Amino acid sequence: MLRTALIMVRGRWSGFAGAFVALCLGVALISMTALVYVSAAPRVPDRYEGTGVLVRAPAAEQAEGFFLEDRPWSPEAVTVLTGRLRGVPGVTAAVADRSFYAQAVVGGRPVPGYSRGHGWSSVALAPYGPVEGRPPERDGEVVLDRALGISPGSPVTLLTAAGPVPYTVTGTLDAPGFHVTDAAAARLSGGVRVIGLVTAADADPARVERMAREIVGGEGEVLAGDARAALEPRSDARTRWIGTQVLAGMAAVSGFVSVFVVASTFAFGVVQRRREFGLLRLVGAAPRQVRLMVYGEALAVGAVAAAAGAVLGAVLAPALGGLLVEAGFEPPGFSVRAALWPPVASFGIGLGVALLAVWSASRRAGRVRPLEALREAEVDRRPMTPARWIGGAVLTALGIGLAAATAGAAADAIVNYCLYAAMALILGLTLLAPVVVPPVVRVLSWPLSRTRGAAGMLVREELLAAVRRTAATAAPILVTVGFTVLVTGMTQTTAGAFALGRTAAVRAEAVVVPDGTPGLSDAAVAAAGGVALLPTTVYGEGGPPLEAAGITPEALARSADRLEVVEGSPGAVRGGDGAGGTELGAVVARWLADERGWRAGGAVTLAFEDGRTETLVVTAVVADAPVAVLLPRDTVRSHDPSALTGEVLVDGAVRAEIPGGRVLGADAYARNAGDEEDRLVWIFTLILVGMAVGYTGLAVANTMVMATAGRAADFRVLRMAGATPRQVLGAVAAESAVVTALGTALGVAVAFPALLGMRSGLSEKIGAPVPLIVPWPVVLGVIGGCLVLAVGAAVVPALAAVRRGR
Repeated sequence: MLRTALIMVRGRWSGFAGAFVALCLGVALISMTALVYVSAAPRVPDRYEGTGVLVRAPAAEQAEGFFLEDRPWSPEAVTVLTGRLRGVPGVTAAVADRSFYAQAVVGGRPVPGYSRGHGWSSVALAPYGPVEGRPPERDGEVVLDRALGISPGSPVTLLTAAGPVPYTVTGTLDAPGFHVTDAAAARLSGGVRVIGLVTAADADPARVERMAREIVGGEGEVLAGDARAALEPRSDARTRWIGTQVLAGMAAVSGFVSVFVVASTFAFGVVQRRREFGLLRLVGAAPRQVRLMVYGEALAVGAVAAAAGAVLGAVLAPALGGLLVEAGFEPPGFSVRAALWPPVASFGIGLGVALLAVWSASRRAGRVRPLEALREAEVDRRPMTPARWIGGAVLTALGIGLAAATAGAAADAIVNYCLYAAMALILGLTLLAPVVVPPVVRVLSWPLSRTRGAAGMLVREELLAAVRRTAATAAPILVTVGFTVLVTGMTQTTAGAFALGRTAAVRAEAVVVPDGTPGLSDAAVAAAGGVALLPTTVYGEGGPPLEAAGITPEALARSADRLEVVEGSPGAVRGGDGAGGTELGAVVARWLADERGWRAGGAVTLAFEDGRTETLVVTAVVADAPVAVLLPRDTVRSHDPSALTGEVLVDGAVRAEIPGGRVLGADAYARNAGDEEDRLVWIFTLILVGMAVGYTGLAVANTMVMATAGRAADFRVLRMAGATPRQVLGAVAAESAVVTALGTALGVAVAFPALLGMRSGLSEKIGAPVPLIVPWPVVLGVIGGCLVLAVGAAVVPALAAVRRGR
């Protein structure tokens, strides 16, 4: 049977071309994404490449999608640990690595790029070259990156968390960042999370690592070799996490659509080849032999396509990695590493997909009766089976129910409900297509029936006579258009709803936001005035790190009417030293209070960014706090000298110069506040849409080619009846246009109920009407692409058939 299958594939290669290309591209994409995924492992930061053994503070538990810093050691613990680690044989220095915000100001503008400062001792942890000039020796002196073009002895202004500060450049390095004295770094930074062990040239790294573990014990984690990659910046970890979501989405779409295209190719092929299978049954072939032959064809096509795709993916993986870096889905410096198992695994997945996709087609082929070899009529006698009726009805009802439920769903479930509703409707209408197609075709082809001549009537009746073929060619277009309208409309409508929510939440005439900086300094906040939160991270006695923010009592009083108080009084937040002065207070979110059993009036102990702990009184529990814990602003600043403000809400005009900031109106702020995140989401959306359109476009072309190639006898009859080649090709093109319109209408019909339900749910959550936003240029471009593919894929083989029939 395998030999017979190979002969059949060789004789009908055009019928398997679409399955081959789809599977090849699918395997190539899986191979590429797998190679990029295995290459996306953390790497050792450049700043620590020169140190073989590092000690870090205990890693904190992180919630999914959060990348907060680990809890630092207390100052006392740092002193004890560095002192003990210096005594390890072969260790010449134990460097407490400190980091703080610093950014050069040149020409009145902050210089973009690396914006971190460090103590001078940290230079010993990296393989940097010699310094040109001399190290910093007193406050106000700095060694900076040679790439800035500022020579030693020159003045420079550094923007810090306090504001602009004048410095004198004493030296330059071929390294990013700003290096000040260790004493200055200790004042400007928070706590210490990393201690680097500088060793002598003749030191035994393994012995140093072993003795360091004995000293540190449970107070930290000793890292050596590749394990040092655990110290990668949290921003890089977040970027990699986003990239992983993109890769997972690409692989999932690739796998699903590959199965869809291969399955539709073989299923449609079985319908077209029923006489062939009937003839095999007539000469004695058993149903099992027919099934094995179809499996053999899939195996032959799958093996070649999977091998080609695995090699193609390995070749193109570096290019994909570069594109992901440019788009912001992988951190700078990322590169794809060679590995053997991803292409091999992709090959195996390709074979599995091919065999899985033909399971249903092989069973249908085995059920073909011998008398089918004698059947001449092309009219579908039974386009719907009972299983198809039941499946289509259930899925359609489920989709309608989910679309209705979307309007009342919880905020975090609206998008999922919308997706599930659309998926159910797409699958349901695809199954019910033979029932839905005739009435829709009659409506869409009505203009053709009013034209002169028989061409319009011929197109209409041909589509109605071969309902299963019409449904099979319209299904990929339905999926393409439905997916495009759903995903792009969902993304844009959600972004618009969030912008509307930000507009409603911002009760200010203007908002000051960072301009070329990661945040606003205290000087910028003071110049702007208004309400501002100072974000930081705090650490409880258990659980993951918590997002917190500092706020002044005056700003809290102005914001009190926006907080839904569960218990206590938010206005009771007070600052002080917590010793003999005013008691420290905190406002906590209700979810946190419920999770940890905190109540208003109770005391909680929190650790701050400098490693020190404070006992605070919970003054209030609120339902809609902007962060987990609200604290007095001066308390946050005293524990986190490098914290930066994200934005300042201002009533009235801002006339003062804002260092590192710019002023936006409330509407402009609402539109721009999520710019970077919206950009990444939109790029991800376009990637998924592009992949889906590419694959389903291939399915459209493949189905059209197979359908047209099997109608050579029909074209000969038309020519014998007097039709010119131009009229035959015109009829074929008109059929393709009607099929495209049919798939488009059904695709829009399945997407809009889900989108309308999502819009209703978002409107209820935000408390204002949310407009339904569909990016019609993108949707029309996809529809136009489907039309061109469908017409071209039908006309080209029809032209060849007409020429052969002359």
